[in-house]
Amino acid sequence: MRGIKFLSIASFVPETVIKNDDFTSFIETNDEWIKTRTGINTRHYAMGVPTWKIGSNAAEKAIEKSGIQKDEIDLIICTTVTPDTLIPSTACHIQRELDMSGCMAFDINCACSGFVYAVDMAQKYIASGSVRNVLVVSAEELSKITDYSDRSSCILFGDGAAATVIGPADTDFNSFLGADGRGADYLRATSIHPLPHPFYKIKGVDPAVDENDYGFLYQDGKEVYKFAVGIMPLAVEKVLEKAGVSVDDIDMFIPHQANIRIIQTAASKLGVPMEKFSLNIDKFGNTSSASIPLALAEAIENGKIKRGDKIVMVGFGAGLTYGAVYMEY
Repeated sequence: MRGIKFLSIASFVPETVIKNDDFTSFIETNDEWIKTRTGINTRHYAMGVPTWKIGSNAAEKAIEKSGIQKDEIDLIICTTVTPDTLIPSTACHIQRELDMSGCMAFDINCACSGFVYAVDMAQKYIASGSVRNVLVVSAEELSKITDYSDRSSCILFGDGAAATVIGPADTDFNSFLGADGRGADYLRATSIHPLPHPFYKIKGVDPAVDENDYGFLYQDGKEVYKFAVGIMPLAVEKVLEKAGVSVDDIDMFIPHQANIRIIQTAASKLGVPMEKFSLNIDKFGNTSSASIPLALAEAIENGKIKRGDKIVMVGFGAGLTYGAVYMEY
């Protein structure tokens, strides 16, 4: 059985809402400027709640809705760029919180493409026969690594989590994934500070550490935008070509919610009306790998996506990574 299905999907966003006008107290900006250029009105901040906690909140809801028991889940994949610990994985924290010890659990870091990559990995594990049910959790707290002195980027990011339980199905599934490491420096954040140790001095090594390059998210907006408007339609075209279907056959596109202008440009290149794109960037901003499942969960809840609908999920992000998945909901 080659296909998969979402047995359930659920989301969780922190209570604290940050409005565009809230940024005016410490940077030169305004609501209209942000809204016009990004499509964002508000975003949610975790305010110190751990990444694993918002992830486990979403995961618990997804499992409850799935109709299966926790011990029937064979694998937990967590996608995040903001882990609370480098060791252990966020997936293991979530597994502990949900009392699911025993199944496989690991993280992947594919930045904003993470959910697409994780769904593809889940399909591969299920198709191989090594597992039956997979829990994918996308949990992100970009507020922890945002540079609030950078007026061009600090307004973009938010926190949130979404989770889905995936099982086997007799349906079509196709994916197109890739990366272009030549753009690795266009979007980055370094969380490990290389503190000097005795052997630097003993061996006469100068690590030449830039103190300002650690801890914060850096983005070359122009380069990322240029990459995104090209790769999004390309990834969609490639996955549809593999699936043997056209854009007209797709009921709903769920894109990474990075910038409304990027999505509008991609839609125009594909010749697809914006009504066929699931959008919630206005409420949540860019939540990295959580953005696609958050938009998917909302579209399902609002009845915009129904069982049997053909959907395409497409993302791009730091790395530079990209990917698209075609499947039936």
